[in-house]
Amino acid sequence: MRAIRVNAYGGPEELVLEEGIEKPTPGPGEALIKIETAGINFIDVYVRGGVYKNSETYKNTPPFVPGMEGGGTVESLGAGVENVQVGNRVAYCLVLGSYAEYAVVPAWRLVTIPDNVEMSEAVTLMLQGMTAHYLSHSLYKLEAGKTALVHAGAGGVGQLLTQIATLRGARVLTTVSTPEKAAISRTCGGEPIFYREEDFAERALEMTKGEGVDVVYDGIGQSTITGSMKAVKRRGTVALFGSASGAVKSIDPLDLAEAGSIYITRPHLWDYTYDADEIESRGADLFGWAADGRLKVLIDQVFSLADARSAHEYLEAGKTRGKLLLAV
Repeated sequence: MRAIRVNAYGGPEELVLEEGIEKPTPGPGEALIKIETAGINFIDVYVRGGVYKNSETYKNTPPFVPGMEGGGTVESLGAGVENVQVGNRVAYCLVLGSYAEYAVVPAWRLVTIPDNVEMSEAVTLMLQGMTAHYLSHSLYKLEAGKTALVHAGAGGVGQLLTQIATLRGARVLTTVSTPEKAAISRTCGGEPIFYREEDFAERALEMTKGEGVDVVYDGIGQSTITGSMKAVKRRGTVALFGSASGAVKSIDPLDLAEAGSIYITRPHLWDYTYDADEIESRGADLFGWAADGRLKVLIDQVFSLADARSAHEYLEAGKTRGKLLLAV
C-alpha cells in the first residue's frame, strides 16, 4: 500500500510518501479499514515534531505512519469483533496511522456512519467534533446564562465548539485575525474579537461588563494563556486543550489565586473517549446534529495523500478556515 511515513521527528519535510508498504492485518478485536479520508489536525503536528514522544497516551516511535483521524470502509475483521461488519462505513480518531490506504483500528473505537452523513463530515466530527463535544458537555457543561471565550473561532474546533455551545444556549465570544474569519465565526454564532488589533482579554472583560467569561477554551497555548487567565471570571475555568503557538511550560500556582482563584486544566481527548459507550454517545449527538442541519461542517481544503507536507505547512501557517482533509 501507499502511506506517508515519518522516519524521524521534525518539520513537515519529514512527511514522506512511500509505496510498497505491507498492508496491515487485523488482530483480535481489530478491524482493517480501507481509508477514504484522513483528517489533518494539530495533534498530527505535535506527534510529527516529537512533542508526544514520551507520552503514554499517544504512543509513537519513528518510523511511523502519522494521522490520528480517518474514515473509510471495513475491509476485514479480526476475531471477536461484533460491533461492525465488513462493508460498513466507519470513522474513528486517536489511533495512529490514518495517512495510508489501509489502517488497523481497535473495533471499539469505530463509529458507524449514518447513510445521511457524508464521509468528509463524519471524519471532521471525529477528532475536532468530539473535542468540541467534551469541552462543552463534560469538561465544563455549558448552558443558558453561561459565557465562553473560544480562541481561533474560525478554525476547525472553533467553529464546531461555537455552534455546539450556542445549541446549549451559551453566549460565545471568539478570537479571530481577519474580517473573513470574523464572518465565518459569526455564522456559527460567535461574537468576534480581533486579537491582532486589540487586547482580547480587555475586550472580553468589556463585553461582559467587567465580570469575565465563565470558561476559556484555549487551543493556542503559549501566546494566549496569560490573557486567557485574565479574561476568565472569578473561580472560572481555563481549558488549555492545545498549543498551536507553543507549549505552556509552567504556571505559578499563586498566579491562579491572583487571577481570581481560577481553575486551569490540560485535558486529553483520550480521557473523554475512554470507552465504547462514551464514543458512541458523543458520535450519536454529533452525527444527529449534522444530519438535521443544526451542526454545519466547513471543509477548507482537501489535499491529496502525496501533499501531506503542504497540508501541514498550511495548517502551521495559521491559514485554516475550517477542516483540512487528505483524500486517500
